Amino acid sequence: MGEKRERVYHTLVEGVKDGLTDKELYEYVVEKCPKTSSKRIVRASLLALTDPDLHDRHILDVIYALAIKHRLDNLGIAKDDAEDDDMTKPARLIETAAPARAKCLSASTLNSDE
Repeated sequence: MGEKRERVYHTLVEGVKDGLTDKELYEYVVEKCPKTSSKRIVRASLLALTDPDLHDRHILDVIYALAIKHRLDNLGIAKDDAEDDDMTKPARLIETAAPARAKCLSASTLNSDE
């Protein structure tokens, strides 16, 4: 494991143990590790989630939430975008080219009988 990622990992766990969450935790990590990036914080978060020695559910939940939030931010997906989808309405059907393909198959079938 990289030294910088390990430092970010320990800082994350330390911050959660101090009661920090979400934005406060992110700012705490950036303050303690000023040269870190959002990508490195997400990777350190994933490292924490796979650490067999970390058993506290609260710590894992907070780190998981931070990793997801910043991963989606990096992808440019806003939280509001995901909530706009109305899952109660059926999806709109998309027309396909299946009927045209069926005509081609019919024509080839007719030609092969000759």
